[in-house]
Amino acid sequence: MNQAEIVELLETALTEREISFSRKDAGGAQADHLVLELPGERKLTTTVLLTAGPHGVRVEAFVCRRPDENHEGVYRYLLRRNRRLYGVAYTIDNTGDIYLVGRISGDALSADELDRVLGQVLEAADGDFNTLLEIGFLASIQREWAWRVSRGESLRNLLAFEHLIDKESLPEPGEPLPDRYVPGVTSVDSVGERSDGSADDLD
Repeated sequence: MNQAEIVELLETALTEREISFSRKDAGGAQADHLVLELPGERKLTTTVLLTAGPHGVRVEAFVCRRPDENHEGVYRYLLRRNRRLYGVAYTIDNTGDIYLVGRISGDALSADELDRVLGQVLEAADGDFNTLLEIGFLASIQREWAWRVSRGESLRNLLAFEHLIDKESLPEPGEPLPDRYVPGVTSVDSVGERSDGSADDLD
């Protein structure tokens, strides 16, 4: 199967499964890039880059930003998860952001195999997302919860982390926090976004 046939298979398989995708400029490289988004529950969308080359397809999916804390705990969790993943594995990029990556050879590529690998990407990225936040962003979650309580703002998208909160230490609504806090710098809403806007700095 040559590169043109690989691209045709990818586009046909994605279209048949009603997965929207777009083509991305390869920047002069001998490759074809397809970008798609898989909808989830904990992680609302997982962006996947499929790179078709002469020998197969590279699969790359962004999971979350570089952890704020407990890096050893996060990496231990990722390594243990790698033992149970099909077709992809966790890795980090040059800034420490977390990705899933894998390859499908041209000989092994089929619509069913693509479906299996994308299913694994979604299961891992969506299923592991909250756990990664709990391990690597605990202080940020607790701080943002307290900030929202002090401002009387919604806690809706933080409720999955309620078990991590010491409610006796929370401020009263309208009571300022003891030091400055800027939400969005490192918040639950931002950890699902790449820190540098790039998906192309993996080795």
